[in-house]
Amino acid sequence: MSEPFYRTQAWRRLRAACLKRDPVCTVAGCTRRSVVADHITPRSKGGADSLSNLRGLCIQHHNMRRQGNEPWLKGCDASGKPNDPTHWWNSK
Repeated sequence: MSEPFYRTQAWRRLRAACLKRDPVCTVAGCTRRSVVADHITPRSKGGADSLSNLRGLCIQHHNMRRQGNEPWLKGCDASGKPNDPTHWWNSK
């Protein structure tokens, strides 16, 4: 978190809004408290500093994401169907 933006008042407000919206980790099945406002599309890849590009994660899931281990984040195709073939929506 050496990026100067993360020390600004604007980031503090955005982070607070994200954690208020997502008090529980947004990973399906996780019931732990969100403590990290995570960029869905990272800033390093052009992700916006906006509430729509943030989600609340518990520290465990955030650390897994930082290590590149994020099996729950397989995403969806353009129609909204999960890309994960084992997702229960794909069994219909």
